[in-house]
Amino acid sequence: MTKTFLLLQFDSEGAPYSRVADILEDLGFRALGEGYDFVYEWGRPVTVGESLGFADRIQAALAGTRVRFRVESSDEEG
Repeated sequence: MTKTFLLLQFDSEGAPYSRVADILEDLGFRALGEGYDFVYEWGRPVTVGESLGFADRIQAALAGTRVRFRVESSDEEG
């Protein structure tokens, strides 16, 4: 099963954390406190193309918020 993790970096002149959290939760992310800020659980393995397409959606959703993000996806068996 693939999981996509986000690590966020905020700008003091950007959107508040609560607004960014709402945006990400609308995309299906949930807050996480284990080294990353949010995780998206795909429920299945995904291709590199799907992962890149999802990163594009994240970037579009966060446009204008002045939030930088790092995205990582990994496959975990279980």
